[in-house]
Amino acid sequence: MEDTSQTLTQPPNHTTTTTKTKAKNDYTNRFDGDGKNGNEEDDGDEECDAEVWETLSKSFREVQSVLDQNRALIQQVNENHQSRIPDNLVKNVALIREINGNVSKVMGLYSDLSVNFSTIVHQRREITGSKDSSNSDSSNKVD
Repeated sequence: MEDTSQTLTQPPNHTTTTTKTKAKNDYTNRFDGDGKNGNEEDDGDEECDAEVWETLSKSFREVQSVLDQNRALIQQVNENHQSRIPDNLVKNVALIREINGNVSKVMGLYSDLSVNFSTIVHQRREITGSKDSSNSDSSNKVD
């Protein structure tokens, strides 16, 4: 099995950060309504983005922790099985139940992650939609 524990712990490289920043700026420029950068609103967006990324990262770290625990349990089950010692084979029953419980926990974590991500996307769309409608309302006023 491939070791994926390094995936979440290594800091992102500069290229990735630059790409994310460019993508965010492209998104901001497209959806600001007036085509300007909107620096005042960017500060709030960046704070929100940081909070969103922290929430998602926390969820992924929790999932990774459970998967790492399962990796260790599976290795123990394999060692017990290869030993063919009756007591070790009996221990495998409890270990396999723990692995099964962890799989259920991971499913729950991913389900929660999906709900959280969906909620964030919907909130962002509502905010973007309300900004667009308020910008169009103010531009449609006749003095």
